[in-house]
Amino acid sequence: MKANEVKKLRDDELAAEAKRLRKAIFDLRAQTVTEKTKDSSQFKKNRKDLARVLTERSSRIKKATK
Repeated sequence: MKANEVKKLRDDELAAEAKRLRKAIFDLRAQTVTEKTKDSSQFKKNRKDLARVLTERSSRIKKATK
């Protein structure tokens, strides 16, 4: 997910996307314990996407409080 795609999301969509990414990261972690992951690059991609979503969310909160 690109940064401009994240900026287009509404606040409730950002929260849902953050929840989905956290679950995906958890599932990947659990998958590595129980079996071999097919694509280990998904860890990095999901973490970066989650960081983008959380950064956008926090910047919106800061703008709203000013």
